[in-house]
Amino acid sequence: MSTDTVKRTAADGSEAAERRREQRGWYVYDWACSVYSTSVLTVFLGPYLTEIAKAAADPEGYVHPLGIPVRAGSFFAYTVSVSVIVSVFVMPLAAAAADRTGRKKPLLAVAAYVGAAATAGMFFLEGERYLLGGLLLIVANASLAVSMVLYNSYLPQIAPPEERDAVSSRGWAFGYASGALVLVANLVLFLAHDGFGVSESTAVRICLASAGLWWGAFTLVPLKRLRDRRTPAHEAGAAPRGGWRQLRSTVRDMRRHPHTLAFLLAYLVYNDGVQTVISQASVYGSEELGLGQSTLIVAVLLVQVLAVAGALAMGRLARTYGAKRTILGSLVAWTATIGAGYFLPAGAPAWFFVLAAGIGLVLGGTQALSRSLFSHLVPRGKEAEYFSAYEISDRGMAWLGPLIFGLTYQLTGSYRDAIVSLVAFFLLGFALLVRVPVRRAVRDAGNPVPDRI
Repeated sequence: MSTDTVKRTAADGSEAAERRREQRGWYVYDWACSVYSTSVLTVFLGPYLTEIAKAAADPEGYVHPLGIPVRAGSFFAYTVSVSVIVSVFVMPLAAAAADRTGRKKPLLAVAAYVGAAATAGMFFLEGERYLLGGLLLIVANASLAVSMVLYNSYLPQIAPPEERDAVSSRGWAFGYASGALVLVANLVLFLAHDGFGVSESTAVRICLASAGLWWGAFTLVPLKRLRDRRTPAHEAGAAPRGGWRQLRSTVRDMRRHPHTLAFLLAYLVYNDGVQTVISQASVYGSEELGLGQSTLIVAVLLVQVLAVAGALAMGRLARTYGAKRTILGSLVAWTATIGAGYFLPAGAPAWFFVLAAGIGLVLGGTQALSRSLFSHLVPRGKEAEYFSAYEISDRGMAWLGPLIFGLTYQLTGSYRDAIVSLVAFFLLGFALLVRVPVRRAVRDAGNPVPDRI
């Protein structure tokens, strides 16, 4: 073997080792921030902040943030909506700055630690401090959204095309595993708070703050292992536009890649169905099936645990069948699972756990493979900019599903009809995705086409 060949082999081995090191660091950010989504948003903050708002309400049940009368029971939902609007303004701005300067890591650090600090600050939510809770929720949600744009945009840079499905799936699996682990610890504290010598409200505040500390502590790992890539000097000197102007510019650029835009539309539709199932399944379980809070919490844990296995299993399926076919298969599974949910008997926790298991098995894989497939469709040098549009599709458009769910219930008076109405999102998403020529889309974006996609 020649000296040049030996040097090339050594260089390739060193490059592969460095890439694996970055990938392992990248996984840890999902491990860090997913606890916020699970423990804070899904389980604890909504009911707790609502109780604080009710304590501060006037005799008619209204609070008055900025002088606006808001029913206390709606304060949490409205605050989440405001956080989405803030995110839509901030995400494109941060993404454009990241792409133009190549300095994603400092921006990721700022977003992560602002979000972690806001979450840790939720320890001070007590009495009638609903405005503090609303402000911290807006800051934490917007910070998470910005950090996920930057985090996702690393995927095309740390994983070659043939590795992306597996890498993305492992990232989601790390996140779900972390969420389940911390949620178990939080529930032990919450359910046995007397044994720990704290009140129930103090236990909730500790659970909220611990998510922020976890987020901040584990973010140190990706910040140490990920590295920035240089951008051309003429790009680095350009100033990013304002949020909406930058988003319009990104969408205009996407029009030059119509197949990428077509995939984003399909994702917007079926992901809206996914997010609505996640947010409304507990309402269906409690209001239609008459299940208790403990049953619903166990179901959340079951979804978290099985989503780990589902993400890894679907990542392996994608190696054989390609990401597009595997996602299409998952949409069929979503349709069957939600359709079966219509027939669940009331007062039967075991069957609700079966439904949760079905959701968990397809949840992680659908999200992971959608992210990796989109990464192939992004032109080089515009990763953060395009992933800001992707993240807006994920977060900023997740209002239509709940609206359809609510309108169906209002018109029919049946949560069964409301839950089965969501099947339309998976059927339409399937129809849109099946028409996207992903190989041509990858070529049009200027990227190498994997053997399986």
